[in-house]
Amino acid sequence: MITQNDIDKSRSFNEYYQLVEELANNNGTTGNEQTEEMINYTKLNYSRMKRIMKTTPISEDVIKTVDCLNDPLTWIVLAESWCGDAAQNIPVFAKIAEGNPNINLRIVLRDENPQLMNQYLTNGSKSIPKLICVDENLKELGTWGPRPQFLQNWLYKEKANPTMEMSALKEQFQVWYTKDKGQTLQREMVLLMKDWLNRKCSCLEDN
Repeated sequence: MITQNDIDKSRSFNEYYQLVEELANNNGTTGNEQTEEMINYTKLNYSRMKRIMKTTPISEDVIKTVDCLNDPLTWIVLAESWCGDAAQNIPVFAKIAEGNPNINLRIVLRDENPQLMNQYLTNGSKSIPKLICVDENLKELGTWGPRPQFLQNWLYKEKANPTMEMSALKEQFQVWYTKDKGQTLQREMVLLMKDWLNRKCSCLEDN
């Protein structure tokens, strides 16, 4: 479960974005693996995040649904700067959260918070990003992650019957993300946010 201490240790999206930018510009990375490979991933992910913030459109369904969130919510996201899935999805979370001040988007680094990460494993793995939504009383309302369900199913299929190296699969994931422009994630978040509503909302009654 999320505690106030987890929130106190977290970063806002802008703070996280600035951290990734600083690391990218100074040959650094978050996480326990301080390797050249991870540093290069961080540099690439900063470019991805910057592009997504400028070019990803937010759907009308998201705008209407976000507008109905009248109770304070905190979205805690476990992430690392080197993670390609985090770079693709967290900026979309940020653009969604911009639509309503009741959403408090907070980022925590996975490797600095092992106890929290271990509560939100995906089939036993520390896969990120992982979003946990809690209300103002820190009651958990739901989770998302570590990637859109289409990609997660693709990963499961490849693990069961491999057709390519994992590095090639990750490259294919990035191609998919670029073409999708965050629209699949937005559709998934609309469904989740409707579950997180504390009351009926007139603008969604015809949906």
